[in-house]
Amino acid sequence: MDARKLTSQLSASHRAIIYDFDGVLADSEVLSNSVIADVVSELGVPTTVDDAYRTYMGKRLVEVIETIERVTGRRLPADFADSYQRRTFDVFRARLEPVDGARAFLAAWRDVPNCIASSSSPERLALSLEVLDMAALFEGRVFSASNVARGKPHPDIFLYAAEQLGIAPADCIVIEDSLSGITGARAAGATAIGLTAASHVQPGHDTRLREAGADHVVQSFAELDRIIRPLLRN
Repeated sequence: MDARKLTSQLSASHRAIIYDFDGVLADSEVLSNSVIADVVSELGVPTTVDDAYRTYMGKRLVEVIETIERVTGRRLPADFADSYQRRTFDVFRARLEPVDGARAFLAAWRDVPNCIASSSSPERLALSLEVLDMAALFEGRVFSASNVARGKPHPDIFLYAAEQLGIAPADCIVIEDSLSGITGARAAGATAIGLTAASHVQPGHDTRLREAGADHVVQSFAELDRIIRPLLRN
């Protein structure tokens, strides 16, 4: 990173943290993409979890359904979204865990204004937060891309989240695991940090996050803690 960019970041008054949810706080991507892979395979198009990562990860529910219809070449029944979410929720209730280090990081930075800005549906976010016992940590500050016109990689969800917090996007740090999330965060004018701590992350993802425009890329919440300290003005 060049010295002028670092100096600019260190002098900025970052006053809020915006967390993506799946793959940042919840280690959910392996679980949810396994469900997608099974569903699409049952519809006649053999799909692996890695295929699902490449094709569906980071999309809003409506976009996932549109993509499944395009991939399978068939119109899905009206109740597909409900049945798909039920399957996902059942897996989450049984097996969902937080990303390693997430709880300690949230506790350490609990006094900094924060929120969740996720591509997931409000229903999925509510269920996941309940399972992880994190709902109270984000009371009234859980924002879904279903509430805005465009999902990631557009900046809409981050602009909306910053507005709800009452803090300028340029004063926000966004923690993301996805390329589309990093792209959207940068487009919103926020500082974007890529996190590769979740179990779905594949080799080379750190490089792809940097290429997408991440200001920093970290492998753990412990490393994130070290990076974020000089960026936040106490």
